[in-house]
Formats: sequence, structure tokens, C-alpha cells
Amino acid sequence: MTMQPRDVTAAKAAVDPIVLQIVEGTLNSIEAEIEYAIERTARSPMIREAHDYRVGLFDRRCRKLTGRSYSAMPNAVVRDFPPETMRPGDVFLMNDTYLTEGSIGHLPDLCSTVPVFHDGEVVAFIQAFGHHDDIGGRVPGSMPGTATSVFEEGLAVPPIKFYDQGVRNEAAFTIIKRNTRVPEMLAADLDSEMQACLVGARRMAELFERFGRDTVEACFQAILDKCRDIFADELLPKIADGEYAWEDYVEHDGLTDPKLHKLALRMIKRGRKITLDFTGTDPQSAGPINWPADYADGAFLIKWIAPILRNLADTPERAAEIDVNEGVCEVFDVIFPPKGTLITPEWPAPTNARSFVLLRCLGLLAGTVAQAVDGRIPADQETIRYTGFFGIGRDGTPFLSREVLGGGSGGRWYADGNDAIHIVPDSRNQPAEFTETRFPLLVEKLALRTDSGGAGFRRGGLGYEKHYRALVDCRTIVTADRVRLGCYGVNGGAAGQPFCVTVDLDGEARALGGLVDGEPVKAGQVVRVVTTGGGGWGDPLSREPELVARDVTEGRVSPEAAHDDYGVVLTIGIDGVAIPDTNATAALRDEIRLRRAAPLSMIDRGPGFAAMLSGACKPWTRTS
Repeated sequence: MTMQPRDVTAAKAAVDPIVLQIVEGTLNSIEAEIEYAIERTARSPMIREAHDYRVGLFDRRCRKLTGRSYSAMPNAVVRDFPPETMRPGDVFLMNDTYLTEGSIGHLPDLCSTVPVFHDGEVVAFIQAFGHHDDIGGRVPGSMPGTATSVFEEGLAVPPIKFYDQGVRNEAAFTIIKRNTRVPEMLAADLDSEMQACLVGARRMAELFERFGRDTVEACFQAILDKCRDIFADELLPKIADGEYAWEDYVEHDGLTDPKLHKLALRMIKRGRKITLDFTGTDPQSAGPINWPADYADGAFLIKWIAPILRNLADTPERAAEIDVNEGVCEVFDVIFPPKGTLITPEWPAPTNARSFVLLRCLGLLAGTVAQAVDGRIPADQETIRYTGFFGIGRDGTPFLSREVLGGGSGGRWYADGNDAIHIVPDSRNQPAEFTETRFPLLVEKLALRTDSGGAGFRRGGLGYEKHYRALVDCRTIVTADRVRLGCYGVNGGAAGQPFCVTVDLDGEARALGGLVDGEPVKAGQVVRVVTTGGGGWGDPLSREPELVARDVTEGRVSPEAAHDDYGVVLTIGIDGVAIPDTNATAALRDEIRLRRAAPLSMIDRGPGFAAMLSGACKPWTRTS
């Protein structure tokens, strides 16, 4: 970048706390206004209905100011277009996973960037990216599970000036529309995101006009410093100085199946600093699970995984108050392995399923920290997977339905995990009414998946169970991890149930894998999707019997699991209410404890891990 920091030391010392509160509140309001504008004006189901889009506000040094959610970064735009060359009305567009400083992970995430001006100079940036339904490539949806290079994944757009002082680059717009299967929808979504960013830029300019540049920038610095100091002074002291190591795995990449792809982490804690060393991570995959994270000193990676440490706050209420902005990058250093690994892939390695590695990095840090804090960290969760259908509808026109389905979060030392959450903030499953009016599909069931949460003193949250009946011959597409390895349990808790998709006709189910490019589905067949449950936390035999009885009454836990996993003996009344038998439960739990061959482990990976190590897992079969 060409921009250098101004000297704001004097202004910083004079920041008025009331002004600081106004500036911080205004930034949050601007971000929320942009997101609401996108929700109200976008056209695609993935963005408008599922809310798979993010907004970011940045200062002129490309430092993220807000902490409501993760976002991309404007660094690549500034790299290619010096701020002194920018003019009001300019809008930049990009999605190239290798030319966006590690902040765009796969090609469907087209990202818009708008500079903010004050007195003729760039003083900030507004940015929004959405997961667009299709940007070309070999498979509808632009996420081919068997891709071997980025060239199969769709149109890659390096940072370009899409609007020049308010005038759109029609040639670039034509190329983009020509390379997508849903041109009208994509065009409307881009317009929605860019116009919303322009609204945000006007709001940000008004903030500078109201308080002046020095005051606003001093407030920006204070906001970043607050985040840094909370992590350094409040959270890091919970971790004893030392070195801790752990590894986790992705269990398939669409091509080399089954195979464990290792992510390794060594965490070095010294005073107010943590170093994350990913040396030992496996080589880049032949399939599309790679994530190029080693750019901009790992800034995106740090902001992505740092929220894990909020779980070390004294109370859940305090954890919820802690925002994560660019200030947290001062607390972490990252050591990346040489080029050519899962998190340092070399172009043109495919990346469309990079969410596998991206999400595993969250669990990787959590598992490492768990060893340092005697397990006082939530169990694992896996809450992004893409499913969908494509084909020719009953009206003879092509259709493409894409959906993100969440899963259960991990149990915590103070509470059960949450059911059916989505890791993208404010995102959600696609409403059944919307699906049935737009696509030749019937949603026959949408429910919580019984027994999916890992057993524990605090149970893992439940995943979804969703059934779709196809009304026409079509094909289904799946991009999902944790199809063999359940979300791990912590401190004696059990792993949750893994993800699974089956195609069912007349009661005969055929299980699919986690990376499916277009499995045939006949009219009348039912596709059943069950998502992951979170891992459990703590010994299941310590869970209060009345809580187990309540779970059984509500259908979250089956009577069989209550008996086998929790050691609770129940009586089920004619009204369906479960009542625990205190004496029989105590006796059963004593018996189960005696049968245990070894002490409970700090981290339980579930039976799928042992099966993969032993070679018992077979490749997923294909009928196409």
C-alpha cells in the first residue's frame, strides 16, 4: 500500500469519550444500514433470503473498524489503485481468490469497494461482498466438488474499477453477465451491493464533516486500541505462557477420498502476544478445499479466528460485548508454512470448498486453547454447508436452487450448544414457502435432528433435518464437510453426529458424499439432508437427569440415547412426558463408569476418526 499513517498522537490524547461513543455508534449504524439496504434490494435467494453477505467499514489504512461480522479487505484495491488516483463515484469489484490479499476465499464472493472522500482525499473505505448464486464454471452454483484448478470454478475478477466517477464499465459488466447462468439476478445483486455501499460512503463522509478528520481518525485509533487491549489485558492472561499444539483434519477433497488432510497448529503464548505457527500442515489438495490465507501478514485469518478467545471472558455476557476489529491483529503473529500447503496453496489450485479449511481453523485454535485452559472452551461446531438442485423446471426454463444450512454449536461449560445456527451472522435457512414457489421442489420436513448433538454434561446443539421432494427430474449438488468426522467433544463430552445427504425412493436410501457435483434425482424422489450436531462438553454421566428427561420429552434426545449415553432411566407417561427414575439412574451410571476402559479424553473426535485411521472407510460411490 502507498498510504502512510498520519500523526494522530496529539488528537488521540484529546479524544472526548462522548464523541468517541457517537463515532463508534455511528459506524455500527452505518454497517447495519448497508446490510439492511442489501437485504431489501437484492434478488438472489442466497443473499436476499439466506443473508450470505457481509459488510465492512475500514479506515484509509485498510484497517477494519467494526466488529459485527467478518468481511473482506480493501487492501488489494489499494495495492492496484493508489488512493490519490481515486475519485468520488468510483466503485471497485473483485473476486479473484489469489489476487485479493487472502480476503476472498472462492469465486462466488464478488466484492464491491467504495472509497470515502473528505476535502478531496480518501479517508475510508466501505465494502460489501455477497455469495452469488453463480459466477460460471463447470457446475451450476460455481462450486464443483471435483475441480482440479480455478479455471473450472468460474470467472475470476482481479480488482478492477467497475464504476469510474459514476460511469459503469459496460464492457466488464457484459463479460460478467455473459459468464453466469443467472445474469439478471447477478446484475441486480451487484447493483444492490454497490448502491448500498455508496449510501454507506455518504454516511461516513457526513461523520467526517461533522467532527473533522483529526477527531474522527483519533476515534478510529481509539476503537482499534480498545479491541487490542481487551484481548491483551483481559483474555490472554487466561492462558498460561507456554507452547501448545494440536491438529485437526478435513476428511475429503472430492478427488482423494477417503483421506485425512491435516491442519497443524502450534500456539506460543508469551505475555501480551500469541504466535500461531501452522508449520506441519499438509500439502495443498488436488481438490477444491484449499484456502489462500497467507497474505497481508495473515490479517484476514487473524480476524476470522480471534473471536474464539472471547470464550475466555469471565461471563457469557461479557464475551458478547467484545467486538473484533483490526486492533486484534496487534495481539497475534502468524507463521505460515512454505507455499504449497492447504493454507498456502499456489495458483491455480482450486478453492471453491475452502470453507472446510476456513472452518477447521476455528476448531483448530479452539482445540489448542482447550489444552491450555483445562477444557474451558466450547466444543466444536460445523455450521456451513451448501446444498441445492438444478435442472429444467416444469415451465421448461432452467432453475438453480442454492441453500446454506447450519448446524448445532458446541456445548459450553455453562450451557448447552445452540440448535441449528449459522456461522454467517444473521443468515438463515431458505423458507419453505420461498422454495416451493420458486422451484419445482416440496419441502416435506424441516426439523431439529434428534440425537445429533454430542452427549455431555452440557449437550451439543442439534443440527437440521430437511427433506426435499423433487417434482421434476433434476440433479442435486452438495458442498459439505464433517461427513465422517463429527464435531469433536471437549473435556469428556462426546462428538456430535456427522453430516449426511441421502436420496430416497420407496424407502431405499442411497447415501451421497460431501462433495457432489450433480447426483441425478428423479421426479418423486426425496433428498434428505441432516446436518451436524455440535460436540458435547463434559462427562455425560454428570448431566442432570431432569435435563435429560426434558430433552427426551422435547424430542432432542431419544429414550435410547438417554439410557446408553447419559445413563438415565426414564418412565414415559401417556402424555409423552419423560420422568427420571432416580435410584435406577444412579445404579446404571455406576455400572457405565465401571465399564469404561480408560479415562475420558480432553477431546473426543468420534468413531469416524478411528475408522479413517484404520482404513475402514470406503470412497463414496457415484451413480453418474
